[in-house]
Amino acid sequence: MAPTKGPIVPRKRLGNELKRLREESGRTLDEVAQALMISTSKLSRLENAQGSPQVRDVRDLVVYYGLRDEPLGRRLMTWAREGRQMGWWADYEDLIQWSESFDVYLAYETEAKTSRVYSIPYITGLLQTREYTRELVKAMSPWYTSEEVERFVQLRMRRQDGLSHREGRPPLELRTIIHEVSLSQLVGSPEIMRDQLDALLTAPSKYPKVDLRILPARAEPHLMNTCTWSYFVFEELDRDVVHLETHAGFRYIEDIETIKRYGRAFSDMSERSLDPEESAKLIHSMLQHW
Repeated sequence: MAPTKGPIVPRKRLGNELKRLREESGRTLDEVAQALMISTSKLSRLENAQGSPQVRDVRDLVVYYGLRDEPLGRRLMTWAREGRQMGWWADYEDLIQWSESFDVYLAYETEAKTSRVYSIPYITGLLQTREYTRELVKAMSPWYTSEEVERFVQLRMRRQDGLSHREGRPPLELRTIIHEVSLSQLVGSPEIMRDQLDALLTAPSKYPKVDLRILPARAEPHLMNTCTWSYFVFEELDRDVVHLETHAGFRYIEDIETIKRYGRAFSDMSERSLDPEESAKLIHSMLQHW
């Protein structure tokens, strides 16, 4: 699959609306594609927000559905143009293409209103220090050259900029639950761990929209606390998106009922976690350990 080089939300909105229009018209993919003289696979990709939308194809669909002078037709054209813009992460395409679907993750993170993240056994990426990230990438991706490691560190620091400012939208609201084991998992050296835990302690004051909680090891087991996952909340889409990160790769969930389960799971895990003040006390105690 080609890398996602631009925003995904306008492509999702465009695809959802085009699919709705086709289904309400009672036409099949083959029928519409034949009328527009494009391939069925191309129309399918457009309806499923895959790849960069061609403005000409969307214009033809606007005419086909009789929306040339309608507000919806203008919105479809706007989403098509927005969907063709380049995302900031396109500068790191050579790194992203090595991690399946990581480009999609960056697109979701960049456009989400809120990111609810549970992480184990490492610190949440958006709150990692430069040194912690560097040592983690070197250990997890030994095939990276020294230059590639540094560019990946730059990529992660660029992501963190979204916690303080984003072009055209408010900063990302991050609600993160970090399993206690992440505080004791050595990455790099004790000095790097001390600096990392210091950074966690200052994160809520540095980024007002960050809510940090620690899930203590003594908490009862939960079905969904075995791997790192993120729950993205959007204002512009009709549903949220869940991203799972495992040793076997990334997986995205868009089924409404499954998404609801993960929403309830995050609430359950939040209740089992220490509140921000108690979380800070635990992090401070781990500083003494390191």
